[in-house]
Amino acid sequence: MNNKKQSILPGNYIAGFVDGEGCFDLQFRRDVRHERPNKPVYYGWKVQFAVVARDDDEELLKNLQNTLKCGAIYFARGDQVRYSVQDIENLYNIIIPFFKKYTLHGKKKKDFELWTEAVKIIYRNKRKTMNIKKGIRGFTKTNWDKKDFYRLIEIQKSMQKYKAKRVQGFKWVSIAESSAKTLYR
Repeated sequence: MNNKKQSILPGNYIAGFVDGEGCFDLQFRRDVRHERPNKPVYYGWKVQFAVVARDDDEELLKNLQNTLKCGAIYFARGDQVRYSVQDIENLYNIIIPFFKKYTLHGKKKKDFELWTEAVKIIYRNKRKTMNIKKGIRGFTKTNWDKKDFYRLIEIQKSMQKYKAKRVQGFKWVSIAESSAKTLYR
């Protein structure tokens, strides 16, 4: 492990780097709580900003983390390193304003605009029950507004055209659609 002092990267450099290597991710995820009796299954919306690079670019991602003052660095599979911001507060208060100031281009700009709307919806609903538990009688109720939940489904579907071709993008969308039908408002 080296002890190099981290640098601050220019905002336009980061925007260009993210145009090529960044990801604005919105998922409806399934989480199984293996440590609990009967292993309950929960579903919920997750958002993240991530940049994946080769492990020899670890220093660059550390500088990115130092510049943005949030997120974490993980070693991914093989020879990859990943910078990821998943905390909704940091996404809303740091990442969105940063990329509004330092503009993205092309399809990444459209992807970011959709993702920003999703982050704002999740941020607005952060104090409400987010996880949906699938039980014997179907899904437990969440106190989200139905229109917000359906809009996240639409956003996720719209974002797929800006992503690499991957089947997992819609892996749990049918569960999201089924659970949205149980919402009251």
